[in-house]
Amino acid sequence: MSKTLEILVLGASYGSLLGSKIALAGHNVHLICLPQEADAINSDGVEIRMPVRGQSEPVIIDSKKLRGKITAGDPLSAEVERFDLVALAMQEPQYRLDEIRALLERIGKAAIPCMSIMNMPPLPYLKRIPGLDCDALRECYADASVWDLLDPALVTLCSPDPQAFRPPDEPSNVLQVTLPTNFKAARFESDEHTALLRHLEQDILASTFPVAGAEIVLPVKLRVHESIFVPMAKWSMLLTGNYRCIQREEMIAIRDAVHTDVAESARIYNWVADLCVTLGADRNDLVPFEKYANAAEGLLKPSSAARALDNAVQFIERVDLLVRNVARQKGMHDPAIDKIVDTVEFRLQQNRMRKAS
Repeated sequence: MSKTLEILVLGASYGSLLGSKIALAGHNVHLICLPQEADAINSDGVEIRMPVRGQSEPVIIDSKKLRGKITAGDPLSAEVERFDLVALAMQEPQYRLDEIRALLERIGKAAIPCMSIMNMPPLPYLKRIPGLDCDALRECYADASVWDLLDPALVTLCSPDPQAFRPPDEPSNVLQVTLPTNFKAARFESDEHTALLRHLEQDILASTFPVAGAEIVLPVKLRVHESIFVPMAKWSMLLTGNYRCIQREEMIAIRDAVHTDVAESARIYNWVADLCVTLGADRNDLVPFEKYANAAEGLLKPSSAARALDNAVQFIERVDLLVRNVARQKGMHDPAIDKIVDTVEFRLQQNRMRKAS
């Protein structure tokens, strides 16, 4: 496979990181986003600021200078039939919006393979896991009916391990990477669609970027795995760090959530890992707690879920609820997980009460 691929990415914030790596590898990317974001991207491109080992300052990736093109537009104007792959990069509650739902329906009818880089795994992906009662998990989603539009055989999950955020008071086309780790994708059901992912993987691996007169290899690769359980490694990280940022009174940094009580963090982390093994994951598919704890030392901000709740949103991705409910199906229970779920529910209810008043 040597052709230039056309990739549709739903979501221009986190999605611009994956999009920039794909464009650096010579393929074309179209981002679906808000009109003001699309205007900024089409005018000025995407700017990714990425820490790179051996460089004293972050490397700035200007998408206007990449081999592939990055464009942006609204959901209604996307011609889905021309795309080889769709990357789902929006927060899960956004898919219930009418215009995004309509776009997802067109993607489903066109039978375009979809790779999610959400923290919340789409329901069609979970249907690929033997022994799960996915109907009983529908309550974990903002609108589960959205996911009925996609064929499970055409949906896979890519663990969104790299950490990034849009800097405040900066234009909407700027993204700051804080942890430049790899995207880890599970294979599709078919060899044909998996080969497409491996084509992207190899082109991203082979791509270089000019810095100070030299061509260097940038971090944040795409790694494709045969096991469908590899992306579940993120579940332990989310429950140990991202959701424990959320407190009843205030939000704390991921580093503090993990390192205030390292022993308890390790226990929660390994409990979730045990759940993944119960589902069918190999222990080698998962990330050891020590490696995650070391990475968390540099995560000095609350998680995106915590920041969203602090900004009074009424819906967030509920991986906490999903993990608890999956565990119940397997006869597993942990009070710390219940506490996380209860705290998230408390903050959501507060936000909904404020909105109602």
